Amino acid sequence: MKLTADYIKSIFPKRSIDSHKGDYGHTLIIAGSKQFTGAAVLCSMGCLRAGSGLTSLAISESLYIPITKRLLPEIITITLPDKNYSISEKATKILLDYIIERKISSIAFGCGISREPHTKIFTERFLIKNKIPIVIDADGLNNIQKNVKILKNMKAKKIITPHPAELSRLTKISITDIQKNREKIALKFAKDYKLICVLKGYETVISDGEKIYLNTTGNPGMAVAGSGDVLTGMIAGLIGQTENLLDAACLGVYLHGLAGDLAAKEKTEISMLPTDLIERIPAAVKIVL
Repeated sequence: MKLTADYIKSIFPKRSIDSHKGDYGHTLIIAGSKQFTGAAVLCSMGCLRAGSGLTSLAISESLYIPITKRLLPEIITITLPDKNYSISEKATKILLDYIIERKISSIAFGCGISREPHTKIFTERFLIKNKIPIVIDADGLNNIQKNVKILKNMKAKKIITPHPAELSRLTKISITDIQKNREKIALKFAKDYKLICVLKGYETVISDGEKIYLNTTGNPGMAVAGSGDVLTGMIAGLIGQTENLLDAACLGVYLHGLAGDLAAKEKTEISMLPTDLIERIPAAVKIVL
């Protein structure tokens, strides 16, 4: 099934006149490292623009200043123990306690967290112990490529958002074969690992192992570092507004692409940036509604 504006409008979460911020979820974003401070910023901004009631960002304590000076003031921050400017294995308990204390409803995990040995240990420990719905992207996936069974052993409901190279590392299927059989491979992986797979690319594929959706928005201008970080934040932020993870994935992918289309019209596909996309999420939402 191809995603259309009418379908997206039909699953869009409604807002009650007497609601408050707690009704729209508290999203925890775990992102960033020395080389990828921007990933934490972009993911957080995407989450906020997608309507999350509260957004917390967990970052390495040594990166607090370089990251927070670029953050929107609405974002809550929590600092974590680190090694070499990336999250250490000691961060697991701190985050699990924070999730309970702050009533976290969804998590965005992995954008730019690095592939340092200690961060790989942290990734495995956290994914196994966490029970909150989670969107796993980038290094969150790369860090488990040699131990993919973790996805089966997780307690939490989960969405993964790989591009073909990341899915290739998880499945050991060549990138070429994945690109030739995108729908079939995404569906099988989703079914085998009991998750929702968002396989990014032209007509992004979304599958829960039974249904397949193809996106109809987006353009080549979005093929730039940082676009995926925005998408991860958007989907995680939408989980807190709808109890249906498949709906959250479809909403996030469609709006992300539509915002990209709006950015390309003004900035061109060559010159548009992920930050331009973020600025146009409100216009994309307005078009759908």
